[in-house]
Amino acid sequence: MMAQDFAVLCIDDELELGAAIVEYLAASGIGATHVTTIDDARPLIQHARLVLLDINLPDGTGFTLCREIREQADIPIIFISARGSDDDQILGLTIGADDYLVKPFSLGLLTAKVKRMLDREQPPTAAFDDGWLRVDPASGRTWINGTEAQLQTLEDRLLQLFVRERGRLITKQDLAEEVWGDPFTSDGSVNVLIRRLRMRIERDPNAPRYIRTVWGRGYLFESPDASAPGPLNAPAPHASRS
Repeated sequence: MMAQDFAVLCIDDELELGAAIVEYLAASGIGATHVTTIDDARPLIQHARLVLLDINLPDGTGFTLCREIREQADIPIIFISARGSDDDQILGLTIGADDYLVKPFSLGLLTAKVKRMLDREQPPTAAFDDGWLRVDPASGRTWINGTEAQLQTLEDRLLQLFVRERGRLITKQDLAEEVWGDPFTSDGSVNVLIRRLRMRIERDPNAPRYIRTVWGRGYLFESPDASAPGPLNAPAPHASRS
């Protein structure tokens, strides 16, 4: 398969699973190719629009390759692994993966996640600029304290959602549906992504002023000038959409 003929690169040392994934994605009109080692994957990564990545590989670990990819590109990465502990999943998401599926998994579910990541388009988002944080949806660029930030795919998608819906409570389920396209995305995945974005945009991630937790309900995004720092215990006020 020529580089331009595939969108998904599957890196997994299980030959039968790799072949099944390629075949199943092809049936949905998504070109994919499969390799079993990191060395074979490296020259193909630059041509992929999405990477499916196992952890235990013959010549290294998927964690190492994930970090390597993140130094070069922000393409979506989905871990596919039999390692299902919370620690492994949190590590995978923390170092830059966009999702994590534990083997055995449904090929239908995998395909749905892949399609949503490849095809999902977000509604236009109004620009936001309060002096510290500037988000320009028209150019797809974000600046923090005057310096352009290189956000990863899901970080950018989450920030666009928060800016678009600023002043409105967003539940975890709504957030998962809008960002991942899957309302059943785990709380762990949501929490890790929220933490990653806070590390990017907040002056003090431990005392967030943009992304505020509404305990038991979800999250609220407001400009610091419009809100007091810290989590909310009372219901959030309703505000019109921007």
